[in-house]
Amino acid sequence: MRAAGMEDTAAVVERQLEADLAAMSLDDALCLARAFSHYLNLMGIAETHHRVRKARNVEQLSKSCDDIFNKLIQSGVPSEQLYDTVCKQEVEIVLTAHPTQINRRTLQYKHLRVAHLLEFNGRPDLSHEDKEMLIEDLVREITAIWQTDELRRHKPTPVDEARAGLHIVEQSLWKAVPHYLRRVSSALKKHTGRPLPLTCTPIRFGSWMGGDRDGNPNVTAKVTRDVSLLSRWMAIDFYIRELDNLSFELSVKRCSDKVASLANDIMLKESASEDLKANTWNKTIPQNNAKLHHNLALPAQLPSGADLPSCTECSDGESQFRMINLPRNSSRLGGLNLTEKFEDSPLSSPTGRQPQISRTPSGHQLRKLFKESHIGRSSSFQKLLEPSLSDRPGVTPYRVVLGNVKEKLVKTRRRLELLLEDLPCDYDTEEYCETSDQLLEPLLLCHQSLQSCGSIVLADGRLADLIRRVATFGMVLMKLDVRQESDRHTEALDSVTSYLDLGVYSEWDEEKKLDFLTRELKGKRPLVPQNIEVAADVKEVLDTFKVAAELGSDSLGAYVISMASNASDVLAVELLQKDARLTVSGDLGRPCPGGTLRVVPLFETVKDLQAAGSAIRKLLSIDWYREHIIKNHNGHQEVMVGYSDSGKDAGRFTAAWELYKAQEDVVAACNEFGIKVTLFHGRGGSIGRGGGPTYLAIQSQPPGSVMGTLRSTEQGEMVQAKFGLPQTAVRQLEIYTTAVLLATLRPPHPPRDPTWRTVMEEISRVSCAHYRATVYEDPEFITYFQEATPQAELGHLNIGSRPAKRKPLGGISSLRAIPWVFAWTQTRLVLPAWLGVGTGLQDALDRGHGAELRAMYDEWPFFQSTVDLIEMVTAKADASVAAHYEEMLVAPERRAVGERLRRELARTERCVLAVSGHSKLTAHNHSLRRLIESRLAYLNPINMLQVEVLRRLRRDDDNRRLRDALLITINGIAAGMRNTG
Repeated sequence: MRAAGMEDTAAVVERQLEADLAAMSLDDALCLARAFSHYLNLMGIAETHHRVRKARNVEQLSKSCDDIFNKLIQSGVPSEQLYDTVCKQEVEIVLTAHPTQINRRTLQYKHLRVAHLLEFNGRPDLSHEDKEMLIEDLVREITAIWQTDELRRHKPTPVDEARAGLHIVEQSLWKAVPHYLRRVSSALKKHTGRPLPLTCTPIRFGSWMGGDRDGNPNVTAKVTRDVSLLSRWMAIDFYIRELDNLSFELSVKRCSDKVASLANDIMLKESASEDLKANTWNKTIPQNNAKLHHNLALPAQLPSGADLPSCTECSDGESQFRMINLPRNSSRLGGLNLTEKFEDSPLSSPTGRQPQISRTPSGHQLRKLFKESHIGRSSSFQKLLEPSLSDRPGVTPYRVVLGNVKEKLVKTRRRLELLLEDLPCDYDTEEYCETSDQLLEPLLLCHQSLQSCGSIVLADGRLADLIRRVATFGMVLMKLDVRQESDRHTEALDSVTSYLDLGVYSEWDEEKKLDFLTRELKGKRPLVPQNIEVAADVKEVLDTFKVAAELGSDSLGAYVISMASNASDVLAVELLQKDARLTVSGDLGRPCPGGTLRVVPLFETVKDLQAAGSAIRKLLSIDWYREHIIKNHNGHQEVMVGYSDSGKDAGRFTAAWELYKAQEDVVAACNEFGIKVTLFHGRGGSIGRGGGPTYLAIQSQPPGSVMGTLRSTEQGEMVQAKFGLPQTAVRQLEIYTTAVLLATLRPPHPPRDPTWRTVMEEISRVSCAHYRATVYEDPEFITYFQEATPQAELGHLNIGSRPAKRKPLGGISSLRAIPWVFAWTQTRLVLPAWLGVGTGLQDALDRGHGAELRAMYDEWPFFQSTVDLIEMVTAKADASVAAHYEEMLVAPERRAVGERLRRELARTERCVLAVSGHSKLTAHNHSLRRLIESRLAYLNPINMLQVEVLRRLRRDDDNRRLRDALLITINGIAAGMRNTG
């Protein structure tokens, strides 16, 4: 009786709120939307801070390296095997350009400042006055947030997206990586007796930002080139700053003979400089009697953070974030503008001076400027700032060596600036530092020297951190993948074969295509004539391969073929890549840098997933390709599986099962030919697109599919959520490492009973049939979707550089997976994650498989993970909120569609509980239940406000203020639901 009374009261309050919102003025609606949206964002920041704070108080954090290494040793894993497995682990996290991060970068940084203030607030040594000042700072930050326009007014370019990804490295990963590697090393030493080797890194990073051209005409060959060079520029800038701090730290004089000899050679070379007497002073190098001159002085100013030890870099005690001003070029998409003043450290060049060039310098000016940037000549004003000769500190060997490295990096950075401006520049490989090995060699020499001289504690501090950063980030921070749709390669080959009167490539059957491609791959001449005239789209494809050849595998990662289905799709890319390398090598008169890019087929639709194993077998049965893999890629094949399109194609349950089987088949195919395989998981942020807890996802993979190697995408708001703060980034990196380690040494169990597979097939069949009947066969569904959700209005968010649809016309099949999931998340129905599952499970229960389903849940990690994720997402769904959208926005004749969908949601909830044995949704996940309950008081009203704004906007679609109000509600709901698409 009491519960019924509370429900009646809630209904009355809801009706009153609905009436108030309907009567609310536009200004009030806008203000309310902003208040609720900002509150939900701030609530998320506070929750993250609370989780981090709780984790600090746990003696041995669950899933940490210390925890998992200890459990593996206790379970009988030999320490030698544990050590070797960790050292050989290869995990790559790929940050993608998928547009699901809806907050402007300005607000992201303001949110980070709030997070740092909360962190600082937890310090036990704060006085009462400190606390009061901190509260004032928080008020200032929140005031600035409130007075900042939260909406993007222009769509980002692909280079803007890439810059956002690079800022993630700067704001968090740069600090988190050495801290994470110290944890791995400490845990290894504790449990195996040996630390992690300095140049060993279990995790690296890749990127799709600026390389993913699948359906995005804005990503061009020029964009890919610019983004890759930009990433190099930023990496070198980071290393220059680190060398500043390291040079300040290594003021010691004791060194090994090798370091002394190297420093001596460097100073002898410097003594030949024409500016020797003006810029150097006499000092004697330790352990050497020769009096030499040297111009690599300390800076006039201390480097930023010189007063802080390196271990504070992950503590986030500072509330300020230095935002690097990357070069830009207003004259073309995503380029650079060197007229902008770079915000840089005082040691950005040997003289602390920042060279500038005009937009249109003469050849004489360029030569003079470039020469000056090499020599490091000071201006008269700069000389006034530098210490007098008598005040300069003594030259130490480490500073000489590091100063020489830094000088080369400065020249390399300057050369990149000129390349990005398409300006001429000299090139002398001895004067530049362009590879990781060139940078690591002197750093490792210094490390060995310090160890040999009894300064082990110095060697293992900031210097060791820098070595580990170089090993992890290389000279590009994140290697850029190139992704293109398979049809675009077919179109390119059509143009070539037609031009050469060989026929139309696309009309040939698979065997004829393979014969042609293999024959050409074995040849030594280019296939594509230099003077060929092709359509603009085809030229862009060919230009992309030329850029890939110019940049090489030193800068680029994989070439991913989306919508791949056959072996010929892979060989087509191999041929175009080979042809471009032959052409570019001839044009440049020297070999292309690096090796060929590894070619990765991406199987996305259910049909292609089912044929993935056969396609890989066919590919590896070709002698040329198998030999190519062994010779050029160390016998390693990479295969990508797509979660988003498979889920949109057949529903979440069927997609999960087909992905599981496809991985099994691909692994088996590679094993048959003695080829190692790395599976690349194209996961989105939401459950409907393959998202979910990282640990759970990795632990539920098929046995044998994670053998020390893994690639996985991280997208949109999940990048910020997982890696936005150094502390959370360290935690995520540890989780990746330990989950992959467990999956390698203690693989999850396969289905114990063969009948379980039969049950899964039947559930999948029924689930898929229901999903497709609803989404693709019901003529009313697409109109209902457009009316009941803000899908059509999402385009105004300006959250991504690519179109919402691959093709301008078409229904659900042409709609990208992101807006498909995003729209349903806004209405809180979250349909893509569960539609069809209830029908499939109910059918299995009706057939008497209840006991088997419960056994599958208890004993089969994959099935348990699938059911748990569906339970989690149904707990976040709210049928009553979705019904309100329908009541206010959907035409009466289509409301029956919504009623059927809500019945299916209820059926899914009942069946999931029947299988899991839980008394209610989230009964086993108290933190999720608290999270949901704490947000409802703000989420429900903002959903109702969005409905009202949508209702008005659809009557007055040119009203920009209404559109702003709608977009703000979208931001707020996304913050409240903690994901978008």
